[in-house]
Amino acid sequence: MYLTEYLRSRRVWFKPLPHAPASSAERLASQIHVSGRAVAKAVLVRVGPEDWLAVLPATSRIDVARLAEALQRDPSEVRLATIEEVARRFPNCEPGALPPFGRMYGIGTVLDASLALQAEIAFAGHTRHEGLRMRFADFEAVEAPLRAEFAAPISPPPGPGPSPTRRRRAG
Repeated sequence: MYLTEYLRSRRVWFKPLPHAPASSAERLASQIHVSGRAVAKAVLVRVGPEDWLAVLPATSRIDVARLAEALQRDPSEVRLATIEEVARRFPNCEPGALPPFGRMYGIGTVLDASLALQAEIAFAGHTRHEGLRMRFADFEAVEAPLRAEFAAPISPPPGPGPSPTRRRRAG
């Protein structure tokens, strides 16, 4: 079943967002002109013998220790899935285009709590040129994810630091 059919069957509002192919959630955000904090990226993780879908903002990365704590597992049991494992679990998805609905694939979904601050979220469909937008409340109602805090910024936020020095020309 494709994502649009899945969402229609659950009678929730969503908006298709066709765009030029995007190879990452950050590029998707740029293509559809949405803040990366409102774009949900989905990452398949292996937790011991189980698969979990971790959903977090495009501007973040997974802090494995915090994710392990949220799932009540030892950090040594948590790792990112390989490309082959992703292809096996998501056979109808293009590489880099995982929708944030683990339930569709028979696995649990863990959501970083920071996404709950968004009224709407955008995310990849099954292809690198298909995005969707929906209300966060509808996403949470349909998916019923475990909510936790496991995202860390990809790059440190800009802060006060030394200002660039200007060089004056002698003269």
